[in-house]
Amino acid sequence: MKQVCVCGGGNLGHVVAGFLGTNGDCEVSLLTRHPERWQRQLEITTPDGDVLFGRLKTVSSRPAEVVSHADIVLLCLPGFSIREVLQQIATALTPGTAVGSIVSSTGFFFEAFSILPAQTPLFGFQRVPFISRLRDYGRSADLLGYKPGLSIAIEQTGDRESLRADIERLFKVPVRLLSNYYEASLTNSNPLLHPARLYSLWKDWHMGVVYPAESLFYEEWTDDASDYLIQMDDEFQRLLSVLPVAKGSIPGILDYYESTDAASLTRKLRSIQAFKGIKSPMKPVTGGFVPDFHSRYFTEDFPYGLQIVKQQALEHGIATPVIDEILAWGNRQIKRLS
Repeated sequence: MKQVCVCGGGNLGHVVAGFLGTNGDCEVSLLTRHPERWQRQLEITTPDGDVLFGRLKTVSSRPAEVVSHADIVLLCLPGFSIREVLQQIATALTPGTAVGSIVSSTGFFFEAFSILPAQTPLFGFQRVPFISRLRDYGRSADLLGYKPGLSIAIEQTGDRESLRADIERLFKVPVRLLSNYYEASLTNSNPLLHPARLYSLWKDWHMGVVYPAESLFYEEWTDDASDYLIQMDDEFQRLLSVLPVAKGSIPGILDYYESTDAASLTRKLRSIQAFKGIKSPMKPVTGGFVPDFHSRYFTEDFPYGLQIVKQQALEHGIATPVIDEILAWGNRQIKRLS
């Protein structure tokens, strides 16, 4: 029976730990800063309204108690936490334990190469397997959407197939093996998707502007946001063309969302059931709402998402004027209220 340690107690951490905890092929432990707030059985509600009950074997804030016994360590962490947690678990790892990240587009592979022993098998998902929302911390969460198949990159092991098969059994969907870590580390998902929408919403915002209500992030998506996203993706695809990635391994935005132009992309994003009800990152003030620049839509997707794409573009001499414009804007907003 596989021993799996999930690191992180956010939206994805709850759903991943709970989902895996229903699997009779593994025992799940959790590394979290707040073990006292967790019960040993998680309730995960599926899109059909069914409730899964996932059992946690051990919950601890001490890596030695949960990491040292693991066959697989799976990070469910925001970008700003990855380096710190990798440093914490490095000395507790048993040789041969595989370390992976549920989100690979925020620098996981780059950090893991520099921190963990060279013989540590590494893996990362190209896209997250679930759309997740926390309901009651340490107790319950909603699994809002499944992926019908997953793609992962695996590095630093001579037996990639065995690890791929393990992940497939754990997540109960077909898992495809990517050619290399670039295909998981670079994505036109959240690091492009979220900034494009945020920029279209608030590029002209300034102090004193208050909105009467919270906007819906996807259901009120606009052609303006789609146009920015398509332009950013064009630049992103030019970067991919000079990297050792398999053609089509990271499909263009229009292909991925089965669209042909900005208008059809807008219709598609507005229609996705799992995106329904998701609000834009805003906070209440007197008279209404203003953008929340401390939201992870900003603190994650600009410095630990879009910035990684920009850094690779710089290293490979690819011009990215639209990405540059939106990245600079996002970084200014983060600094505005820091």
